Amino acid sequence: MTPRVHDRAAMIAGMSPVLTEGRFVFATSADPALPSHAVATCREDEGLSLILPEDIARAAEVDCSTPMRRITLQVHSSLEGVGLTAAVATALADAGIGCNMVAGNHHDHAFVPADRAEEALQVLKDLSRG
Repeated sequence: MTPRVHDRAAMIAGMSPVLTEGRFVFATSADPALPSHAVATCREDEGLSLILPEDIARAAEVDCSTPMRRITLQVHSSLEGVGLTAAVATALADAGIGCNMVAGNHHDHAFVPADRAEEALQVLKDLSRG
């Protein structure tokens, strides 16, 4: 496994953003079967928030009116690294593209509106090139 990157400039330069397959929706559901299909979860006061593949959400009759695509930042960023999320969110905001950032143990992921995913990917590639 590659070492974790801590330096802000190195994280941004090495992020190598990739648009992953599929579309996703954010949902809150009490359905006990859905968490096993989620790509991420977050327990909130209002219930368990889930990021679900769109086809699973549709089958469960979950609201799919805001489909998202996932851009994975390939850099193995440090959990204590400072600035990567801010740089990504700012670059996308400057382009008028909303994003929801999710940090995994190995990579950060930007969930962006499905209809702007290719544009968002290009914005992040440009950011990475500096």
